[in-house]
Amino acid sequence: MGSVEVELGLVALAAMLSPTTLTFSVLALVLGDRPLRTGLWFYLGAFTATIAIGVIAAFAIGGAAHSPTSTPKTWVSIVDVAAGAVLLGYIARAMRRPADPRRTAAMVERMSTLASSPVLAIVAAGATLANPGGFIPLALKEISQLNPSAGAYCLYWLVFTVIALAPLGVALVAMALAPGWTRGVLSAARAWLERHARAIAAVILLALAVALLRNGIAGLTA
Repeated sequence: MGSVEVELGLVALAAMLSPTTLTFSVLALVLGDRPLRTGLWFYLGAFTATIAIGVIAAFAIGGAAHSPTSTPKTWVSIVDVAAGAVLLGYIARAMRRPADPRRTAAMVERMSTLASSPVLAIVAAGATLANPGGFIPLALKEISQLNPSAGAYCLYWLVFTVIALAPLGVALVAMALAPGWTRGVLSAARAWLERHARAIAAVILLALAVALLRNGIAGLTA
C-alpha cells in the first residue's frame, strides 16, 4: 500500500470519526418517536449528496493530481503541506477549547425538530449535516493522485463514502434488527461521545496531518 492509499484511509477514518457528524447521526436515531424513519432518510440524504460529488469529480477531475513520476506534482505537495498545517492548527485550537454545552443543546433542539419533519427536510438535513464535509476535497485529491479510470474513481469514492458514513449505517442496521437494545446503546453512546469524541478524532487527525506534511515536504524538496 502506497502513501496515497494510506492518506486516503486516514481521511476516511477522520471523516467517520468527526465529532459533529457522529453527534448528529446519534441524535437522528435517539430523538423522536420514529428513529428508524428519521435515521434512514438522514442517511440517504448524506449518502446521495456525497456520492453525487464523487461521480461529478470522476469525470471533471479524474487523474488531474496524478504525477507520471514518483514525485508528486508541485501544487499537490503545496496542498498537502497547507492541509497538514491547517489540521495541526485545528487540533491545537479544538483541544484547548472546552466543549460548549450551548452548541450541544442547539444540536439537540435542531434534531428534535427534524424528527417530526417531512421526508424531504430530513433528506436535506442529512445531505448538509452528515456528509464528510471538509474531508471531501482531501479525498478527491487522494483518489485523483491514483489516476483511476472514471469507473475506478467512482468505486474508490463509494468505499470512502461507506466508511465515512459507517457509524450511521451500522446503527441503522442494528436499529432495524434490535430497536430497543440499539436505542439504549445509542443513548449511552451520546453521553460518551460528548466526553471523548474530540480526543479520538484528534488522534486520527494528527496522524493525517503528519502524513500530509511528510509527503508534501518530501515532494517539495525532491
